[in-house]
Amino acid sequence: MKVLIFGASGFIGFPAAQALVRAGHTVYGQTRSEEKSQRLEAEEIIPIVCDPESDAWHSLVPTLDVVIEALGGTAIKQVVAASVREAVASATQRFRPSHAPKLTYIYTSGCWVHGDNRSEIVTDTTPIIKPVELVAWRPDQEQAVITHPALNGIVVRPVMLYGKSGSIFASVFKRAHEEGKVTWPGTPGGKLSLIHADDLADLYVRMAEGAAIAGGKIFDAGNDVLEDMDAFLNKLSQIAGLHGKYGYTKPTNIFEVALSATVLARPYLGRALLGWQPKKIGLTDGLETYYKAYLASVDESKNH
Repeated sequence: MKVLIFGASGFIGFPAAQALVRAGHTVYGQTRSEEKSQRLEAEEIIPIVCDPESDAWHSLVPTLDVVIEALGGTAIKQVVAASVREAVASATQRFRPSHAPKLTYIYTSGCWVHGDNRSEIVTDTTPIIKPVELVAWRPDQEQAVITHPALNGIVVRPVMLYGKSGSIFASVFKRAHEEGKVTWPGTPGGKLSLIHADDLADLYVRMAEGAAIAGGKIFDAGNDVLEDMDAFLNKLSQIAGLHGKYGYTKPTNIFEVALSATVLARPYLGRALLGWQPKKIGLTDGLETYYKAYLASVDESKNH
């Protein structure tokens, strides 16, 4: 297949692009950075250096099979998500042959749309009632994708990502390393729904290759087992030489409120329809390795 990834140099997009290349597909990677384009090229990903809202990628549309929007987690705003989706839809209508199948469009949302609930388990098909404020706009975007008349829309909702350079856990790793403190917004007793970046990348491959089955559906992406927040913080404190000391802070903004949320996600749809199964060691069990990977990524970025 030919696949275009918006946000191909990001924490989600880059492993997905690598996985699709390994699976034998031709991958075009959109990035705004000339420097990051070299990293893409070194991984046999064809770089497209442009803003996602530009028309620099339109020439690819006639022969594309899949477009993946992975534009940066919570940083992407509602207007950008809608703009990119409709730009892709418009380009397909203008440039693709009339007999061509619908272009598959995979939109990256997130499991915070399920809201904060420490007692109720949620799945891929649980109705969205009260999303976390930070992402309250996303359910409408999800529906716009999966019901789009011009696109074969698919939505993926990753839970909290870990591995590599740390993703959402980079801030707590940094504080432990530089300030000698392990803290997290919220209160004790929370649970972590988690997915490693590589396992999520495998799901993107399966959604792209299984688009005829996956079209019109929403896939939550998470490990089989929930992890204990207190156990994670305690072990991080031990590894960082802080003797198990850790604490919680009162959230000071809507991002920290989102971090404090517990989502008891037990996804099933990717496993049932696409044969997907996460394989990486969990965050707490593999924490020494993941903490060292974060530190190494920091050193590497300083050297560049």
